[in-house]
Amino acid sequence: MPREGTGPDFIEALARGLEVIAAFGPARPTMSLTEVATATGLARPTARRILLTLAELGYVRSGERGFALTPRVLELGVAYVRSMGLWEVARPHMERLVARTNESCSIAQLDGSDIVYVARVAVPKIVSLAVQIGTRFPALQTSLGKVQLAALPADELDRVLAEPSRSRLVPRWQPDRAERDAELREVRARGWALTDEQLTRGIRSVAAPLRDGSGRVIAGINVNTHAAETPVERLLEHHLPQLLQTAGLPQA
Repeated sequence: MPREGTGPDFIEALARGLEVIAAFGPARPTMSLTEVATATGLARPTARRILLTLAELGYVRSGERGFALTPRVLELGVAYVRSMGLWEVARPHMERLVARTNESCSIAQLDGSDIVYVARVAVPKIVSLAVQIGTRFPALQTSLGKVQLAALPADELDRVLAEPSRSRLVPRWQPDRAERDAELREVRARGWALTDEQLTRGIRSVAAPLRDGSGRVIAGINVNTHAAETPVERLLEHHLPQLLQTAGLPQA
């Protein structure tokens, strides 16, 4: 079946291969040939050829239970982070923030209506959602997403949020347009964002925007806590000033 958005320079085979890789996830780490074909909308012979090609390249392995991704897929994401030099620049600042708060710190960027984690320094704690580089969540229900959405012009905001999420996660908070706009106005006015179990139970975080040399918001940085361990007051009174200092923003 033709992929959407084709043009004279569009390589459909490449698009199909990337769709097969993206079809795997926490809910389906291993899939049969039929499951891959169903998840991607590809014919079985096409899905089979793609899987065998990915296996030969080292991105997929086959076993008794079906096909699964290999760690080599991480190279695709790491190549992006390294190409930006983001990790080398951010790491010492994130490590200092983690040492001061004893909480995990992450950087994420917008990708459609989702955020994608591109850098992280984690503190071993039991949380309801596992996060690593490449993890994606709906942007509106995360502090990292809010600080970036709040920086968008109204027409671009509507266009971005009209895109379906590819995170496969249904967030707890489902605001209408008026509630959404009110939340983002508040974020825009104060310069940082709070999420209190809006994505899922147990997750509480605060985030600040990261800007490039021209002042454009290019990412968000957060401190993430477990709601049962860290009250909102502690998050705002202690962690937030440390976060704003790390992000190079005036302290609240």
